[in-house]
This record gives sequence, C-alpha cells and structure tokens, in this order.
Amino acid sequence: MHAQINRRRFLRTSAAGAAGMIILKDPRSARAFPANEKLNIAGIGVGGQGGGNIRSAGKGNNVVALCDVDARRAAGAFKQFPAAKRYQDFRKMLDEMQSKIDAVVVSTPDHTHAVAAVAAMKLGKHVYCEKPLTRTVYESHLMRLTAAEHKVVTQMGNQGSASEGLRRAVELAWAGVCGELRQCHVWLAGGDGPRERPRDRPPVPKELNWDLWIGPAPLRPYHPCYLPAKWRRWRDFGSGGGGDMGCHTINMAFRALRLDLLWNPDPAEKPAKPPVIRIEAKPSEIDREAYPRRIEAQFDFPARGKRPAIKLHWYNGGLKPPKEILRGHVMTSWGCLVGGKKAAVLSNCPWNTRYKLLPEAEFKDFKGPKPSIPRSRGHHAEWLAACKGGPKPLSNFDIGGPMNELIQLVHVAALAGTPIEYDPQGCKILNAPKANALLHRKYRKGWTL
Repeated sequence: MHAQINRRRFLRTSAAGAAGMIILKDPRSARAFPANEKLNIAGIGVGGQGGGNIRSAGKGNNVVALCDVDARRAAGAFKQFPAAKRYQDFRKMLDEMQSKIDAVVVSTPDHTHAVAAVAAMKLGKHVYCEKPLTRTVYESHLMRLTAAEHKVVTQMGNQGSASEGLRRAVELAWAGVCGELRQCHVWLAGGDGPRERPRDRPPVPKELNWDLWIGPAPLRPYHPCYLPAKWRRWRDFGSGGGGDMGCHTINMAFRALRLDLLWNPDPAEKPAKPPVIRIEAKPSEIDREAYPRRIEAQFDFPARGKRPAIKLHWYNGGLKPPKEILRGHVMTSWGCLVGGKKAAVLSNCPWNTRYKLLPEAEFKDFKGPKPSIPRSRGHHAEWLAACKGGPKPLSNFDIGGPMNELIQLVHVAALAGTPIEYDPQGCKILNAPKANALLHRKYRKGWTL
C-alpha cells in the first residue's frame, strides 16, 4: 500500500501536450567530416560538470552556442567562449542554430537529459550526454533507439570507460582468466534517505529561469535545497546515489558479462525466445520525495548465447557483500567483482579505472592475454573522433542506454514492492502490468520526447 501511494505521487503531473512547444524543423542526417575539419559544437548545461565537458569538447573545435538556465553557473563558459551565441531554452537554440550545429554536449540535471538529447538526435546531431543517461527506464530505451534511427554518434559521460584499467579488466574476463563467469557483486557507498519539501518560499535568483530548470518535471516552487547538484537526491529530478555512481561502478561487470546482448543479441547467437530479466529489490524504506538510505537488489540474467545465466548482487548505501567473495582481499566501500572458479576480477575504484586479479598472490607476475579492445585517446576525444568518422565510442548509447536501464530498474523494483520480470527489448514489465507506469512518467505540459 505504501508503494502504491508513492507511485501515485511519484507519477503525478500534468498531461504532456504540444502547447507552448517550439516546433523544430525537419530532421536531417548527420553529415560526414574530414578528419581535420572542426566540429561546430553546442553545450546544453554549461556550469559545473558541463563547463568541463564543453571545454574539453571545444578544444580544436568551434563552440558556436551555449545554453544554460542559470547565468551564474554558466558564467565561466560564457567568458571562455565569448563568440558562442547564448540561450536559456535549448529548444530555441536547436530551432535557430540547427544548420550551424554538428554536435551537442548535454550536461543538465538528469530529468532534462532525454528531452534535450532526443531533440538534438532527431535533427541529426551527434550527442554526448552526462551520466546517468536518463532519469527513467523508458527514456534510456528511447535514447538508444533514436540514436540508431538517426545514425548519430553518441557517448555517455562514463569517463572510466576510457581507462586502461577498465579495458584490461574486461579483456581478462573475456579471455577466460577467471573461468566461466558465475559470480557478480556491485556495491556502492552512497545512500540517500527521506526528505521533506521546504515550506518557505525564497525568491528565485534573477539569473535563474526556474520554469526552464524544472522542464518536464512536475512544477514546484524554487528553493536552494534543489540546486546546484542537490537535485540528485530528489525523485522528481535525480536518480539518487545509486543513479549518480551506479553507471560507473557497474561498468566493468556489465561489459565483462556482455549484458548488452540482452538488448542487442548477436545474430549468430540469437535466443529462441526473448530474454527476461528478473529484479528483486529490498529498500530500507520508501519515501515519496527521495531515495532510500540503503537498497539491496538481485538481478537474474538469462543466458547470453553460450554465456550461462548469472545473478548480479547489488548493494548501495553502505551495504556490502559477504567478505569471502574477495578471497582474502580487504573489502572497501566501493567495489565491482566478477568471478569464476579460477579467479575473480575486482575493481575497488568507483570509476573502475583500477583492477586486481584475486587471489592476488597467485597472479603476482601474471601478464595475461594480448589486448583485444582498442585503447582510448581520451574520453571526450574518442567521441569527437567518432563524430568525424572514427571508431564508435566505447560508451555509446548501445551500452549506456541498457546500463542505465538496469540502474533505474533497481528503483522501479523497490517502488513496485514485488519482484519484477523485465523484457529489455520491449521495455516492459511482464509479471506486474501496473508497475509499467513506473518505467516513465507524464511530462509537464509543453514538454515532450
């Protein structure tokens, strides 16, 4: 009953509609570039992390437009790129500048990632989008499909994907160093906890467009408890500690286990029937406004071709797996482990940039197989090169979309209050139809995908 009440509050908002929308012109395909040609780049959300993203993407390219609803936060980027045209509303920017933009960097709060990125991709723009890719399961599903339909280059802001440690750990798992992978655990230090909406009504700072900051989320009065960065803790805007760091920490396991094949099966290994993922979550509490202090969850993944079915154990908020899985190694606050009978690959860095083979004493001088994954020239550089015809980025939406679906499904299963069986290719819950309402929410009037 508590979960049911929470769902109603969680999903309650005005029906989405076209009124007030800026109608974008017909989409076009992304154009090809000579390797030495500069890209025309636009930034949506250019304060904080967004400022770093646009500075990195702008090196050697033309930053032609910057969009941010908060002039205070955007001041640094505005100063660094004085020639860039400035906007508050990305819809207006895309409408006016679409013929002058080649690629877009989206670094807004989670709840506006999808509306901005999908609008850009529909116009044939390459997209870099911060993690977690979206706030809802359905938004991630649609992001992946939209990228494929419009043949644009994409990258999720999962910087650890570019590291030597992540790529080498995945190679070792794929090469069979651990044996057949039968064990997987992911644990995160970050937790959240119940929150109450503030009752006071401080004035909106004159540099901030609060209506545009809210975007597709349910409207509520401005309060400094929501920003900057604190929006992550609130259900209407963020994905909690699990969403914030989950896409980093699960990264190695997702790739090592080839979980992407549940969304995009290898034609040579296509299963006889569509795959189903079972998720059971046990939250410490359900709160209508924020995320639980702690969540323990279990994913049951079916076989992926010749790879056997496997359970993935998820812990966040300080919960940890049994110590014996570390084969004598000291357990830290963060971790990702995949293993078999022979060995286990452990990363105790939240970004998976470092790894260990366990038990360590047995692999002291181990060299391992030759590299099989191309090395990165840098996270942003990898995306920029792909925009000009280079290799596909390792953290593209074919990976980032499904990875984020799993992270958000932890929250869905917690709210559902019952184990759910999820069809990853159809983006639907099979055994609890009412829980499908938790995969997305209606947008505020004037906002649409």
